Amino acid sequence: MSELRAVPGTVLAASPDLPDSSFSHAAIVVCEHAAEGAFGLVFNRPAGISLRQVFPEHPLLASSELTVYWGGPVGMDSAQFLHRVPELIHGGEELAHGVHLGGDFEELANLIHEDPDRASESVRMFVGYSGWADGQLDEELSSGSWLPAVLDPDVLFSEGEESAWRAVIRSVSGLDGLSHQPPDSSWN
Repeated sequence: MSELRAVPGTVLAASPDLPDSSFSHAAIVVCEHAAEGAFGLVFNRPAGISLRQVFPEHPLLASSELTVYWGGPVGMDSAQFLHRVPELIHGGEELAHGVHLGGDFEELANLIHEDPDRASESVRMFVGYSGWADGQLDEELSSGSWLPAVLDPDVLFSEGEESAWRAVIRSVSGLDGLSHQPPDSSWN
């Protein structure tokens, strides 16, 4: 079995030459990478909807304007979240550097309802996720489609759509010049 190079908490920046246009300039945090496959969440693509549209019947979330992000093309009927407030949202799995996947949903709802400003700085909600079959992510990493980097929670929770990808690229030693690439390399 090959060594897994994208452990949970790793960030993957799409190579400027990635042929899949749906992932152009995407930044993904890896949530799981095992022999059976991998999954992660695109964290720099707002889905164009707010939380109230995802949970219209929830007593606390039905009025929330918190931005929801497109986690990827798989499981669009599922919602997940990342956060950096484990003292307020218990039960999540720490991916890296104080960033947690999931946790107590009612504690999440209470935070969003009671302190929307803090929630917008410390929570990312997602619909869908990005998935790879057995060996697929390893192959894509080997081919250079994805550029692995260390997770920076400040980039994850505060950078804009395009600037998050650029910040991840700049964090990879020797690749700073790629951060100026346009979404389509034929524009050069």
